[in-house]
Amino acid sequence: MGFEMDDLTKALNALNILSAMITPAVLISACGTLVFSTSTRLGRIVDRVRDLSRTIEELSKDEHQMDFPEERLAEVERQLLIHARRSRLIQQSVTSFYVALSLFVAAMVAIGFVAVFKQAAWTPNLLGIAGTLFLFYGCVTLIAETRLALRAVNYEMEFTLMLRSKY
Repeated sequence: MGFEMDDLTKALNALNILSAMITPAVLISACGTLVFSTSTRLGRIVDRVRDLSRTIEELSKDEHQMDFPEERLAEVERQLLIHARRSRLIQQSVTSFYVALSLFVAAMVAIGFVAVFKQAAWTPNLLGIAGTLFLFYGCVTLIAETRLALRAVNYEMEFTLMLRSKY
């Protein structure tokens, strides 16, 4: 018989190691997707801030030609403050996702290390748990940013309706 029990044990051990490495790989993919979508959100904030900056310039130049310049300037300043807070939250979130990504990669390396050297078997678990905590923190931060974004849109709608009532 060419296939012995020892060979079966080795094959199963290799399969277990490969299976253990799949979980961090899936989480790495999730982190990559979150980094991409969060970076897109940051780009939208930057675009909006640039629009608001142009509006401030227009208000500064054409104070006598535009209706309700003080109210418009106050609203733009309020929007800029909200977007500054949003951008800080996005930055914290992206940083958290990158740290989680790094920890998941480290967990994969640690799984291989433990399989070869049979030492520090707790390391992959610790790295995986830490990565999951950073991933969770990044998601919670995104929830806070989304709430701020909604608040900014609501303020803008209220302001637009207020202007409409003044005309």
